[in-house]
Amino acid sequence: MKVIEATGANFEQEVLKSDKPVLVDFNAEWCGPCRMMKPVLDQLAADRGDIKVVSVNIDDEDELAEEYGISSIPCLVVFRDGAETARNIGFVPREAVEALIGD
Repeated sequence: MKVIEATGANFEQEVLKSDKPVLVDFNAEWCGPCRMMKPVLDQLAADRGDIKVVSVNIDDEDELAEEYGISSIPCLVVFRDGAETARNIGFVPREAVEALIGD
């Protein structure tokens, strides 16, 4: 799979109603650590069919960012069955992202 761009219009369907765990990357184009995170998440999305990786641009989707209390980016949030189960702020290597997702 590839990283899915999420907006206010499709967030509920792509994230909250997903039958798979979802890793949401709250980011912005101007953010250096966010740009460093992108290839890690692209590879993770390609390698792991058991999860969904979703990207939310906080400049375009400020209401989503506010709703989920995003104050620093990149912010990775894991959702399972529509509920947040884990969160990490800042760049982390793939191993740490995998640990955040869990099994």
